Amino acid sequence: MSNRAFAHQLAHRLVPTGGARRLPGVILLSVALAACSSEAPPPPKAAQALPVRLATVRLVNGNSVLLVSGTVRLKRETPLSFNTPGRIAAILVRDGDRVVAGQVLARLDITALGANEASAQAEVVRAKSDLTRLEDLFKKGWITAPRVEQARATMAAAQARQRAAGFDVGLAVLRAPSAGVVLSRPGEPGQIAQPGQAVLTLGEMGQGFVLRVPLADRDAARVKLGQPATVRIAALGPAPFSGQVSEVGARGDDGTGTFRVEVKLPANARLASGQIGEAELLLGAAQAGAPLIVPAAAVFAARADEGFVYVLEPVTRRVRQRQVALGEVAETGVIVTSGLQPGEQVVTTGIDRLRDGQVVQIASPVAAK
Repeated sequence: MSNRAFAHQLAHRLVPTGGARRLPGVILLSVALAACSSEAPPPPKAAQALPVRLATVRLVNGNSVLLVSGTVRLKRETPLSFNTPGRIAAILVRDGDRVVAGQVLARLDITALGANEASAQAEVVRAKSDLTRLEDLFKKGWITAPRVEQARATMAAAQARQRAAGFDVGLAVLRAPSAGVVLSRPGEPGQIAQPGQAVLTLGEMGQGFVLRVPLADRDAARVKLGQPATVRIAALGPAPFSGQVSEVGARGDDGTGTFRVEVKLPANARLASGQIGEAELLLGAAQAGAPLIVPAAAVFAARADEGFVYVLEPVTRRVRQRQVALGEVAETGVIVTSGLQPGEQVVTTGIDRLRDGQVVQIASPVAAK
């Protein structure tokens, strides 16, 4: 029997025929119809859990291989300059020239320097003559001893100026401190050179070549002196070189914050300063308190050195949005310096469809690599 038929039968039983009782009967009929026609609303549907994949937050530890690019340089590259200002009279070498120890590389015009030396010599002659005359007068008792001592001091000062002038004349000629190759020639004949201004840059061949690479502080701390390195230089072909870490910088660069590491290269006639190479370094285990790493897909709304991740609450299966501090981007993920704990799980898929506190369905978890 339908709800409406049931209501009609109920009203017929409750309301007898007759005008005096019709109005209450209508009211009862309306109440019965309303009670029977209102049905209970269906129960609300449960929010559908979004399927997601997870990654486990882990420490950046254990041995790992680091590939880093750098520049080939001679171990010792020395800028050469004159000791005094003057006009450059001649530069006798060009870029790329091989030189031997003691070879003359450049000369200053020594006209002014020669005049200074001649003046200093004349001062010595005059001071020596005065000293001889005063010593003779002192022996005769005509002058006092302090007068003689003053003359001796004047002569010593004149001799010192003479030596300095001679030293400057000697340094007006640039000579190669060792065998090497001319790497650059910033000076040109006719220019006025200032003291300390590089005229030539000489690479000393006796020290060999190195590959200089910049490393972040956390990587530089895991590199050891003497450890082997595999080096590839594109200009010399795909064959690798066997190098060795010969120097680890003790101070970071003020501009980049990186530490300079040098890898000594074996002798090779085709090596040249300025070539680009890549070193493969085996990094040792990180120390306690090392930063964490998460997959790049887990990070969203990244800006500067901050970003957000969704962290799983294992008991409730809800995800919570959390702000984290970010470091550099590595080959295996993003470094997180604060905001997470090792072993926590972060969401790596469907991040754009999540909201804080949402229940998720866990797909097969994947550990961060």
